[in-house]
Amino acid sequence: MVITLNTMDSLLRQDVRIPVPSRYGPTHIDGYLFLPTVAPSAVLTIHPATATPERFYFSFAEAAAARGFAVLTYGFRGVGDRSAARAHRHIRMRDWISEDMAAAGAWAEERFPDLAHSAVGHSVGGHALLLGYGGERLSGIVTIATAMVTARKIAPRSERFRVEVGLGVFGRVATRVLGYMPGSRVGLGEDLPAAALYEWTNWLRRPHFFFDDPSFDAEARASRLRTPVLALGTSDDPWATEAFIDALTDRLRLAPVTRRTIAPAELGTEAIGHLGLMRRSVAEAFWPEILDWLETRAAADNR
Repeated sequence: MVITLNTMDSLLRQDVRIPVPSRYGPTHIDGYLFLPTVAPSAVLTIHPATATPERFYFSFAEAAAARGFAVLTYGFRGVGDRSAARAHRHIRMRDWISEDMAAAGAWAEERFPDLAHSAVGHSVGGHALLLGYGGERLSGIVTIATAMVTARKIAPRSERFRVEVGLGVFGRVATRVLGYMPGSRVGLGEDLPAAALYEWTNWLRRPHFFFDDPSFDAEARASRLRTPVLALGTSDDPWATEAFIDALTDRLRLAPVTRRTIAPAELGTEAIGHLGLMRRSVAEAFWPEILDWLETRAAADNR
């Protein structure tokens, strides 16, 4: 069903169901396709952050669709409420990366075979893109707050305590008791599947995040990426600091990388943080810079 958006009469929003060929058996993820009323000029897929609902990206999707992009948003399996998290308790973070995100990218490319494709990845969504998931022929990748985080180096100390104790200790104990991570109850976003929480906290304990996981082929995959990357961060994000982002993008041996760190003063606000670049109320004035870069990459791909 196609629905005219109340916020922008020039856009359409369509419910979509995306098949996921999972190692647990065939399944699906749900999403939305935002369309301009004229023929789209390019395609953009938005890959979400951990514990972040799909609706969080609607404002940016509307802005991109207003510029002529067909925009796909979706949510991970098991994220959103305790019933979904319990039903998908076996889903690991790597399953989101290699199955959900890969399926979303493949669906977009099949739906629009004649247009240039690009992607925005927020936090773990960016991780997947830099590892080569999320599309076979992307013209450009924008990562938002995507970094190689290690818990013991997070500053300030209060945030490190929240991660190591709140997430790594209390979160794991609560997950064992309840069968899911109650993120919505403890101020850590949406509820999460148990396996995703366990894997995430294991990676956070390692000096080089998932690059230190011998069961995950991150180093080789990152070194093979050739797609141009715009890696964005903010100066007040304790999770994705400049050093953490650089540590990740330094693993990209072949991809051309443009780095940009935005300070709150640039946007006329007191704080941006880990989520703010995707909030209309915080960063709408900055979105044209992102969309200009994506349009330039799409135009180069179409030549």
